[in-house]
Amino acid sequence: MTDFTEARERMVERQIARRGVVNPHVLAAMRRVPREEFVAADLREFAYEDTPLPIGNEQTISQPAIVAAMIDAAEVSPGERILDVGTGSGYAAAVAAAIAQHVDSIERHAGLVATAREVLRRLQISNVTIHLGDGTVGLAEHAPYDAIIAAAGGPHVPDAWRRQLAVGGRIVMPVGRDPHHQRLIKLVRRSEQDYDESWLGEVRFVPLVGEDAWPSMDGGARRAGSGFCRGRLRAIARAVGVGCE
Repeated sequence: MTDFTEARERMVERQIARRGVVNPHVLAAMRRVPREEFVAADLREFAYEDTPLPIGNEQTISQPAIVAAMIDAAEVSPGERILDVGTGSGYAAAVAAAIAQHVDSIERHAGLVATAREVLRRLQISNVTIHLGDGTVGLAEHAPYDAIIAAAGGPHVPDAWRRQLAVGGRIVMPVGRDPHHQRLIKLVRRSEQDYDESWLGEVRFVPLVGEDAWPSMDGGARRAGSGFCRGRLRAIARAVGVGCE
C-alpha cells in the first residue's frame, strides 16, 4: 500500500523545491493538499508521479510541479482573493486555497464541477467556491481579484479578466495563436490603465474554451495535455506524458 504522506513529501522535495520553488507558502500548501484524493481510485498509486493524469471529460490534472510553479508565479499570498479558471479536478484550487483567503473557481464541465465539489467537501476545504460556467467572462460580481490563474490556453488574455483584476494583481495563463501550443505569460496590473506583461516559458495546455477564447474543441482537448516544454521555468517544471510532444 502506498504511503501517500511520504510520497507527498518526496514529491515536494524532488519535483518542486529542487526545481527552484522556494516560497514557503507554496511548499507548505503542496505538502498539505492530498493529490491522491483528486484522481480516480485506480490512478492513486501514480498521484505523486511527475506527470499529468486523466480526470475525465478529456481533461487532465496537471503535474504537481506545474501547479506549484503557476501559483508561485502568481504570487498567491495569505489574505488574497483568487480566481481559478478551469477547475478540472479541483486540485489547483485547493492548493491555492491553502494559502489564500478565498478561491473562486470556474469550470464548464458539469461532471467535473460535481466531482470537485464533492472532493472539497470531503476534505473540509471551505474557502473554495466552484462555479459552473464560462471562465472567459470571469465573475464580475465577485471581483476584484488579487490573482487570476488559468489552467487552459487562449489566444489572448480575456478582457473581462483585465477588468476584474485588482491594481497590483497578477494574471498567469498560457497564451498562443495555436490552441495546443502557448507561452505562459504573467500580466501585472500597475494602474487602472497600465499592465506589464512578461513571458515565463513555452507550454502546452488544453485549450481555453469560451466566449472570449476558442470555440468548443471537445474531442481533441486532452491531446494538448498540461505542461511546460521549455523556457526559463524548465528548471521548475517540465512536461511528462501527455504534457509535451
